[in-house]
This record gives sequence, structure tokens and C-alpha cells, in this order.
Amino acid sequence: MGLFGRKKQPLLGIDISSTSIKLLELSRSGSRYRVESYAVEPLPPNSVVEKNISDATVVGEAIGRAVKKSGTRTRTAACAVAGSAVITKIITMPANLSDQDMESQLQLEADQYIPYPLEEINLDFEVLGPSEKEPDRMDVLLAASRADNVDVRVAAMEVAGLQTKVVDVEAFALENAVSLIMSQGGPVSEAGILAVMDVGATTSTLSVLENGKIIYTREQLFGGRQLTDDIQRRYGLSYEEAGLAKRQGGLPDNYEPEVLQPFKEAMVQEIHRALQFFYSSSQVGAVDHLIVAGGCASVAGIDEMIQAKIGTSVSKANPFSSMSVASRVRTDSLANDAPAMMISCGLALRSFD
Repeated sequence: MGLFGRKKQPLLGIDISSTSIKLLELSRSGSRYRVESYAVEPLPPNSVVEKNISDATVVGEAIGRAVKKSGTRTRTAACAVAGSAVITKIITMPANLSDQDMESQLQLEADQYIPYPLEEINLDFEVLGPSEKEPDRMDVLLAASRADNVDVRVAAMEVAGLQTKVVDVEAFALENAVSLIMSQGGPVSEAGILAVMDVGATTSTLSVLENGKIIYTREQLFGGRQLTDDIQRRYGLSYEEAGLAKRQGGLPDNYEPEVLQPFKEAMVQEIHRALQFFYSSSQVGAVDHLIVAGGCASVAGIDEMIQAKIGTSVSKANPFSSMSVASRVRTDSLANDAPAMMISCGLALRSFD
């Protein structure tokens, strides 16, 4: 709705993962961004299973707690659906069409590209630019998701008192955050081929980007839940206590050598294996740099261990390294959570489209 350059509407970037809600609000003056508010709020077990929300009310209440915790006054938000829930295709359209004509033509033709009945999907498109092969046509990126994937997210946001202005795709939000990191300089900015390994609670996702665009992604079952389970079993704690101890410390001396170290080795092994899969299936050549993201990237020293194993420079994801931070935001916890905030950051950046 940005008519005549009205002030952009701030959006809360809300990333709904399988274990937590991550909320982020950014502002911008000139080319500098500032973190205005942020919060991470744990989700009750099984309220989100394999990227699907099983209980919109429970998830919405957690989003509400995150909003309250963050202190933000903004009530408009952007969220994302998982890539596995989205079909994307690049198609060509006549270059002289207005956006409105393009939209009506896509609605007419979408059933050629999308295997679901049209009344069950949400459709969106983005003009990428002139087609290389046919100069009088445009390349258009078509994205479609089952409406129920979108509706359940919008419903959860409503429970929290938020209005959803943007529903993005997690992969595109990740690209947004990566391009921000690339603009900060350092080895990342020189990497023609960049890998991002996001190690979440139950799933690790390797995304490989060439010139800032994802060209390969692969998920494997491995994540921080494994470490939480080990702590739980080893020290007889509840799931919540184990998760807290993992983040805040206070476990017996044998925790690091006997529990944490084997987990770190397993994580390095998983990342090595994921890259081997990529190399065996791709023609683009070696990865120049690896960014490790997700909650598990906060584990001390993990970047050096990965670098030693794969022989490629490695950094921990931190989309905030060149941002200023509002006084109410605790910089120490923001720094600790930064690797897990890539998608919420990519979503919050949608405020400035």
C-alpha cells in the first residue's frame, strides 16, 4: 500500500519454529538499521510439528507473550511458511502487462503450474526482470502455498492481537538476511558460493547460495533436541529444565567432556556430510564460506571445529553486527540469540520493501 512514498509501516518479523517464537523489530535511518525490540519465547512441546502448526491458539498465546516480553507497540507483522509447503516456478509473461493484468492472467493460468485446486491455495508473484531468451517477455516468480498453511499462521497471529501484512517463504527470508550479512563486508561478502547451515531443534537445513540466491537446499534430521534429550537423561531433568540448563549453564563438570563434546562432534559430522551430499549432486564447485546458524550455532567454539573439519572459512550467523540497538534491548542476550534470528531478521527487513 506504499502510495507516494508514505512512511513505511514497521513490521514485526515473527519466525515460528518447532520450539520457539522469535520476534524482531527493526528501524532504519539512512542505510543503518537499529534493533528496536526482540524476544524469544519457547513453545510448548508439539504445538508445531515439522513446520506445521498443530494448535493455533497455543502458538498464538506464545506469540502474545513474545510481543509483551519485547515491549513493542507495533501490531503488524510478517511471518513465513516453510519452503516444503510452497511451490515456486519461474514463468515468462508478456513484458507490457500491468501488475493488475498480470495478476488476472496468472489466476487464469495458475492451474497449469500448481497441482492443487485453486480455491485451496494462496498465490503470489514477483517480477524478476526481462527474460534472457525473449526480450519482449518478463520472468515472473510464481509462489503458491496451500491456503491452510497460511490461514493457520494468520489465525495464530490474530490470537496474539497482530495483523499479518506479509506471509513470506522461509527461504526468501533467509536470502534477505544473508544479503544483509554480505553487505557488512568480511569473508562473507567475497564468497561467490556461500553455504548456510541452520541447525535447529530437530532439523538441520543446508542452503547454498550463488550470488545471493539459493540454488540448493537439503534438510536432514539432526538438531539441538538431541543435546536436550541427552542432558535430560543424564541428569534426570525435565525437558524444560534441560533446555534451560543447556542455555544458561550450571550443569556438573562432566557435562562438557561427556555430553557437550560428543554432541559438537556429531554436529560437525552432520555438516560435513551435508556438504558432501551437495558436492556429489552439484556442478557449481566448492563453497567459499560457511555460515553456521540456528540455536546450535551458539555453542562455544563450534565454528572453529567445523572449520578444522571442512577446511573452509566458517563464521557464526550474526545479522546484527553492524546495527545499533535500542536501549531496552539486552545486547548480551541478543548476541547469544543472533544465530537463531536469521529468518525473523529477513522477515523484519520486509518493513523496508
